[in-house]
Amino acid sequence: MPVTAKICGLSTPETLDAAIAGGASHVGFVFFPPSPRNVSFDQARALIQRVPSHIGTVGVFVDPDEALLSAALSSGIGAAQLHKTAPGRAAAIRMRVPVWAAVAVKTRADLDRAAAYGGAADRILYDAKTPEGAALPGGMGLRFDWKLLENIPQPLPWALSGGLDAGNVREAVSVTGARLVDVSSGVEHAPGVKDVAKIAAFLQAVAQC
Repeated sequence: MPVTAKICGLSTPETLDAAIAGGASHVGFVFFPPSPRNVSFDQARALIQRVPSHIGTVGVFVDPDEALLSAALSSGIGAAQLHKTAPGRAAAIRMRVPVWAAVAVKTRADLDRAAAYGGAADRILYDAKTPEGAALPGGMGLRFDWKLLENIPQPLPWALSGGLDAGNVREAVSVTGARLVDVSSGVEHAPGVKDVAKIAAFLQAVAQC
């Protein structure tokens, strides 16, 4: 089974096109105003219209309220990636759109939280836990100890995120066995500013996994 990749936090046609051309299986759009990657609903809608039907589109949220979620869904996203969202709320959102539940990881015990999303999500996204009080739940270039995922029974399909880039993604896949990897800051030259060359290099590295 090949390894596939989601390029997250896209905001321009040029970088979206680079993700598509490079073979990304999913593309992600952030709906969280404090993030430098935040996009408007109109911006997202225009970008999503460029995405071929075989590539998944994922909206990224931090415990969204109904107004934000409904407006974002109207842009045409195919799944909702939920950070800091309780399983019950995730289950309710899943009645409207497939759900990726982000589980923030620093220690082995953090992985146990994934089990609570059985029946409430379609996929788990393991991401590095950000420091207490951090403004963002992810996209900060942090990574966790990938060995924590070795030989761990998984309640759902899952993806690996957190501090990945073209230089380390093959090691990450080798250690964890991940079949889907997710990158954001690792393909940027400044916070929120994606780099076409880095996107291409990352996807080339994934293709070699």
